Amino acid sequence: MPKHEIKICPRCQEAFECRAGSISICQCFNIQVSPLIQDQINKDFEDCLCANCLATLNEGGKNQKKPNH
Repeated sequence: MPKHEIKICPRCQEAFECRAGSISICQCFNIQVSPLIQDQINKDFEDCLCANCLATLNEGGKNQKKPNH
């Protein structure tokens, strides 16, 4: 039986159901996060974020310019 658990989003503190054991039905599955935003999430948080925070961060990232190197 797939593992589902209630987690607290480390960004907004809202509870959500994580379905990492059944990733295709997890709340985050259909959110396409850019690699730049994914890197930032990995640096800033140690656990899953809720779908609302993922979408918000990803939308904000679309409006940010990449650093010039």
